[in-house]
Order: sequence, then structure tokens, then C-alpha cells
Amino acid sequence: MEHFDVLILGSGLAGQSVALKLADQYKVALVTKRTLMESASAYAQGGIAAVLDDADSIEAHVRDTLVAGAGLCNPKAVRFVVERGKKAIDWLIAQGVPFSRDERGQYHLTREGGHSQRRIIHAADATGAAVQQTLTAKVKAHPNIQVFEHHIAIDLITGAKIGRPELGCLGAYVFDRQAGHVRTFSAGHTVLATGGAGKVYLYSTNPDTATGDGIAMAWRAGCRVANMEFIQFHPTCLYHPHAKSFLISEAVRGEGGILRLPNGERFMPKHDPRAELAPRDIVARAIDYEMKRLGIECVYLDITHKDADWIRSHFPNIYARCLELGIDITKQPIPVVPAAHYTCGGVKVDLASRTDLPHLYAVGESTCTGLHGANRLASNSLLECLVFGEAAVQDMLAQPRRAPLPLPDWDESRVTDADEEVVIAHNWDELRRFMWDYVGIVRTTKRLQRAMHRIRLLEREIAEYYANFRVSNDLIELRNLVTVAELIVRCALRRKESRGLHYTKDYPEMLPVARDTILRPRRPASGTPVRQSPTV
Repeated sequence: MEHFDVLILGSGLAGQSVALKLADQYKVALVTKRTLMESASAYAQGGIAAVLDDADSIEAHVRDTLVAGAGLCNPKAVRFVVERGKKAIDWLIAQGVPFSRDERGQYHLTREGGHSQRRIIHAADATGAAVQQTLTAKVKAHPNIQVFEHHIAIDLITGAKIGRPELGCLGAYVFDRQAGHVRTFSAGHTVLATGGAGKVYLYSTNPDTATGDGIAMAWRAGCRVANMEFIQFHPTCLYHPHAKSFLISEAVRGEGGILRLPNGERFMPKHDPRAELAPRDIVARAIDYEMKRLGIECVYLDITHKDADWIRSHFPNIYARCLELGIDITKQPIPVVPAAHYTCGGVKVDLASRTDLPHLYAVGESTCTGLHGANRLASNSLLECLVFGEAAVQDMLAQPRRAPLPLPDWDESRVTDADEEVVIAHNWDELRRFMWDYVGIVRTTKRLQRAMHRIRLLEREIAEYYANFRVSNDLIELRNLVTVAELIVRCALRRKESRGLHYTKDYPEMLPVARDTILRPRRPASGTPVRQSPTV
């Protein structure tokens, strides 16, 4: 057993910022499934929304967020985040993040869909990578942060395991992918910063690590989960056989990009008066409608009317990647399709990032804070990571240090090596395909019921496999994905309306009162059985 003051699961902006802010006082373990740089944060192109200009205001940013959230945002959470935006950006600047500047030397602010002002601070078109590189260097250099790359958490360890459920979360069992064995991590506090669940869908802009691990683990530990039906599909993922989930930033439309049909016709104005600057859910549904109406494989995003040098300077990474694939975006429109992009729901937390389980925090895309409501406003997500990460830090620092308790090691005495791992690959593929077909941008009750039927069958198969064979990375992720799929469908079936990102043909109207969809586990927030350790 290894003990730390704080165990952080996930190494994106949420995880790394929490680690850095705690490390001067606490011994921190930072666990990441691959490397420190492999996270959804690193893939973020557009930037971070915050009120940084005199022409902008807190009230305007709050209003834009509430409008995008389709009536479901928690106004207290929205104001909490927006009011702390500038402080969060100042912290990143102090860490050395190289945000882009204009010709006057001022930080350049861009505008994205749903925003009434220019308030997106960015580092060219690779903001996430710039932030991640800066923080990763500091994490690696800090003596109080111990990094565990190529490790994946299996389940949380709760006080119920040692007969004291009131102790809450005591750490986690973590699988060392390279060594092939399970380690026991004891911790005073545990932070879930594991990101979203985009890989539950066939097409996603997310990295392969986005398998909903934190959401699934918290659910199994007895925490509430909310609003999982709201999956944001980014309207513009590059459509090319050799481009794996490459995102074409929201900022391309924010800077004047026009969506066109294959014949060159512009179509967004007939779907929404805001045209290309409409919120993402509206743009994604419009593209989906046009593709199905015409039987086409993609639409086109055209920025060729802008000066070529301007395009190359503002979108250097998009330009370079498209050029590698034979598309010169200064001369040719970009083929795009919608793809699963952001999980708006997740583990229910308060304004201190606390979950229902004492000493378990959750930060970032794995959470439901109330900020996003039924649809995330562009570039609010990285801001949420910073603000709620800081809230978690302050809450932990205000508590007395917890002494380590002896925890049982992971028990593999009753399992064997897997004999047919093809079962995992087959189930993974089947799950992602029917989620795309039945629980996608446009839904119906019948499709959702079909999806749930398939989920139940897969759950039984996966549970049987999990009970008899040693864990592997793919098995852990598949187990989490099928749990997340069930949560998404259960929430979607409960919502008898169309609101924000959830659009169903059976209930096309929006109800007059907006309510969260909150799922409560059958178990109290004290523990969950894990098959190798029956007393957990």
C-alpha cells in the first residue's frame, strides 16, 4: 500500500492545476492512464472564456452561458465560475502559458458561437496543448508530486471496506498497465479529474482515454450522477479517412467560417438567425438534418474568403494538419461532420467540488456542476476546470490532515488470465456503434429502448467476464463505458422533452419548467462490491 495526502486521478487541466496548487503543502499522487500530455485538455483548440476586456462584462458572460444552457444552468454556479474567470487566467499567465497577443502586444481575444463578446483568450489554435505543456513541465519538476503514468484506476476504496463507512473515500485500486498488477493507493482525499465519456460513441473528437472512468467509479461508490443525456456533439470534426477525430475549432466559425453544402449553398441562416454563430447543438442538428436530407457524407466549412496569411497565422495547426491530408484551407473548404465532443452531465458536486462521498472530489468534465445546463457554451469548460479545481483545493486545505489507515490489497486469488480477449473488442465495438445509431444527435423513445436492451445484455456479458478473469486496461475501460452508456440512456428516457443537446422526435417541445435529471444509486455512498475483494 502507498499513502498520499491527495490522490488525483487524471492529468488534464483539472488534475494538474489541483496538483500544483496542493503540492507545496501536501504529498500528491497524480495518476494518468497514458502520459501527462494525453488528455482532452491537451486537444482543446479554441481557448478559455473569461471577462478580460473593458467592453465585456460579468453580466454578459453570465447571460450568454444561461442562454446556451437552455434554462437548465444553475445560476449560482454560473456566476461562481464567471466571477472567478480573470483570476483563473491570471494564474495560468503566472505559470507561463504563452497566450497569443495582437499587434499592440495585448492578449488577443477571439469570439465563438454563443458569445456576445470577444472573450476567448487563446494560444493560436492549440490552447490546450500550450497550457498542458506549461503545467506538465511544472508538475514534473515539483518534488511533492509523484506521477504514475500508464496507470488506470479500477475502483474507489471506501470506508465500508474496513467497516467504517463514515470515513468516506480512502483511495483507489489502480492497475499498473506496464507491470500488469494492481496497486493499492491510500489517500486522505481523492480527486476525480478523469474527463468525459466521448469514446462511448463511434465518432468522437475525444482522445482514446475518454471512457467515463470517474463517472462510473463514483456511481459504483454510491454518488449521484446528473444530466447524462446532454452529450455535446461538436459540429465540425474533420471528415477524412486518414484523420482520426481531428477537431476543426469553433473559432473558425467565430472568425467568419461559412458552412456550405457540396453544391456551395450556405444553409445555416435557414436553421437559425445566428447562422454559423448559433450554439453548437443547433449547428450540429442542422448539419445532421442536411446530411440525412440529402444523403451526403459531410458538409463543408469555408474560410477561403479570408486572407491566406491571416488564416495561416490564426489557425496554424488546423492549416498544417489539413495540408498533410491534401486540403489547403486557404483555397478549399474543409469537409466536416458532427462528432461526440463533450459530456455536460456527470458526478453531482457542490461549489466546493465535493461529491456525495466524504473526501471524494470531482473536477472538470467528469462532473455536473450546474455551469453547463443543457448545452455547454464554447470555451467555458477549461475555465470550469480551473475554478472548481481551486475550490476543491481550498476545501481540502481547510481540513486537518488525515492519517493513513491499513487497507487490504487487491485479491486475485479466484481469477485466471483471460482466454478470449476478442470478446472485449467485440463488445466495445458493438456498444459504440449502437450508441451512435440509437442515442445520437436526434433520438426517439424506441431507439433509446433498443439501446437499453443491448446495454443490459452487454452488462451481463461484461460482468461475467470481469468476475472470472484478471483485469486489463481494455476490460476496465469497457466496464466503465457500459456503465456510462446505461446512465446516458436512463437519463434520456426520463426527459420527456427536447432541451439543449437532448432532442427527441417523440417530445419535440420544451417543457415550461427546467429540471435536472438526477440518478441516485440503490446503495448509499459508502461502498460497492468489487469481485476480487468481496468486502469492499
